[in-house]
Amino acid sequence: MLVSRIADSEADLQAAFRIRETVFVQEQHVPLADEFDEHESTADHILVLDEDTPAGAGRLRVVDGTAKLERICVLPAFRKLGAGAAIVGALEGLAIERGLTKAKLHGQVQAQRFYEKLGYRCASEPFMEDGILHVLMVKEL
Repeated sequence: MLVSRIADSEADLQAAFRIRETVFVQEQHVPLADEFDEHESTADHILVLDEDTPAGAGRLRVVDGTAKLERICVLPAFRKLGAGAAIVGALEGLAIERGLTKAKLHGQVQAQRFYEKLGYRCASEPFMEDGILHVLMVKEL
């Protein structure tokens, strides 16, 4: 059973960081220096667990009055179980609690259909970010 929660303890935050390192750095070859940035301490982080096992993570920042969903990732063993949708839903819930009405994200092109199924629409031509093709996606909350 998937459960999402705010990663507000050091243990949860480190679990989220380990997931991001596994998915983005090890699997997708994003440079470690690019994966972790100056926004880690001010962003809200979400951790999704399958029972008690960390399965996925993401973070939320407010940029120019818009919710920016970032670093959404799921460990390979937990893909296709709804963990990605749980992360996005939790991040959107946080945004709504803060009174935000719009969300945006830089989605990898290979995940574009996933985000479209969650109500996002493409709002840009493809662009490179950390060596991976992305598109800007937006949604009214």
